[in-house]
Amino acid sequence: MSVLPALLDTATLAAAGATTYTAVLAVVALTSVLAPTPDRRRDARATLTILLRRRPR
Repeated sequence: MSVLPALLDTATLAAAGATTYTAVLAVVALTSVLAPTPDRRRDARATLTILLRRRPR
């Protein structure tokens, strides 16, 4: 069994995950600016803070 197909599958999944994460960040960032009520903007900013928080490795 070749290792190359497994590596390509892993790389594809990693790229898809990164793309999804970036899309979620963009939606939350836009919501934090464009939401019609202050409560929704505040909640979106709190979510954005959580998503952008660095995790120790």
